Amino acid sequence: MTVAWDEQDTGVLRLPSGRLVRGRGLRRPLPADSPAPTYGVYLLGKPPPQVPWQARWLRWPDFRLPADRAEAHAVLVEAWRRSPTERVEFACAGGRGRTGTALACLAVLDGVPPGEAVSYVRAHYDRHAVETPWQRRYVRRFGAPSDASRPEA
Repeated sequence: MTVAWDEQDTGVLRLPSGRLVRGRGLRRPLPADSPAPTYGVYLLGKPPPQVPWQARWLRWPDFRLPADRAEAHAVLVEAWRRSPTERVEFACAGGRGRTGTALACLAVLDGVPPGEAVSYVRAHYDRHAVETPWQRRYVRRFGAPSDASRPEA
């Protein structure tokens, strides 16, 4: 079993259940104050750089939404399920828009009402997270009946 993130580490978000996940911008180096992730989800329009841990690329152009929403839902659910026992990281170029949107979707999976998830991530991760109106709408609709219901742990 992997040790989780330290809540004081840079970019770490505590979900209501107590799960810890990290968000960051790839333009900045890995934080020196924390260990490397064990699983990363990289939200980019092109393939991410190679990393020495397990990683998943989710095609997600800057300032946009995931190219494949069904795949995005599956990737987010998988990351949420891994988060109690692994150091899960989400990252895009700047660490705010796409990363904030993904973290807000994780908050929905963790039980935050979809209409409150953006505010939750802005309060607990980055006040500028989730940058566009369509990203906010995506989070609100993430918990809609067309999506799978909240996954079991």
